[in-house]
Amino acid sequence: MPQNTKYNQILDALQELLVKKNIQSISVSEIAQTAGIGKGSIYYYFPSKNEILEALIERNYKKPLETAKHLADQKDISPFTRMAMIFQACRNSTGEFLINNRQTNDDKEHAFLHQKYLHYLITELKPALTEIIRQGIETGFIHFDYPEALAEIVLIVLTVKLDNTLVPSTEEEMEETMVGLISLLEKGTGNPSGSLNFLKL
Repeated sequence: MPQNTKYNQILDALQELLVKKNIQSISVSEIAQTAGIGKGSIYYYFPSKNEILEALIERNYKKPLETAKHLADQKDISPFTRMAMIFQACRNSTGEFLINNRQTNDDKEHAFLHQKYLHYLITELKPALTEIIRQGIETGFIHFDYPEALAEIVLIVLTVKLDNTLVPSTEEEMEETMVGLISLLEKGTGNPSGSLNFLKL
C-alpha cells in the first residue's frame, strides 16, 4: 500500500507511545487517538497492531537497506569498504531508533521489540551482504566457500552488538568483540592481520 500522511501519522503515533509504554499495553484505539485519526482509518492501512510495529521498524531501517542494495551494485569499490559503509548506516539508524523503550525495565518487552527489529535487519540485509561477499570471492579479495553463511555470521554479531540490549556490553567489551570478529574475518578470508581494522565501528 502506498505511504501517505495518514500512514506515517500512525507510525509516528506508535513510535511516540513506545517511548513511554509497553507494546502490549498500547491499544489500536490509543494509537488512533495519538495520531488524531479515527480507529477505522488504522484498519484501512494495517490489519493489526503487529503490522504497525513491523511497518515502523521497516521505516526506521529504510535508509541502511537502500544503502546496502545500492552498494551491492558498486563493484568498483572494495567489498570490505562496502561492508563497512553498510555497518555504519545500520549503526546510525539504530542510534536514532527510539523503539528501545528506555523508560521501562520490562525485560520481556525489550526482548520482544529487539527480536523484531534484529530479525528484520538480518533478513533484509543478508541478500545484499551475501552478494558483496560473493563478488569479493570472484575478484580474489575474499577467500571463503560459503558467502551466505559468512554474511549471516557477520550480521548476527554486528546487529546484536549494535543493539546492545540482548547482551549488554561496555564500550571496551564491544571493541573487543569487534577486534575478534575482524581477526576471524581476516583469517577466514585470507587477508593479512590488521588489514580490516577499518571495519571497527
